[in-house]
Amino acid sequence: MGKLYYGATGTEAVFDDRLLAHLKSVIVAKLRRDEKFTLSWDNGIDQQGRCAVWLHPAIELQFQFDGRERTPLNRAWIEQLMATANSGDGLRVVPEPTDG
Repeated sequence: MGKLYYGATGTEAVFDDRLLAHLKSVIVAKLRRDEKFTLSWDNGIDQQGRCAVWLHPAIELQFQFDGRERTPLNRAWIEQLMATANSGDGLRVVPEPTDG
């Protein structure tokens, strides 16, 4: 499981490495364009509720992957994630699309 650390306090969000690699692709693309947005995700099966953070280019951000190998990216998933990021609700974790 990978981790995303955000802000001076090091807010930690835990994601599967594959999901984290796809989130990183979308987040970095938007922050490079100086765009600000939210990232929201469910707390998981054992916890109730969800979390959200405001992503801004001036705030510290670190992606830490559990594995050493780079994950091959699914272009369709990146496009779906980017579509949510460009919506009024901000970037949301959505399931990876399967090949037909």
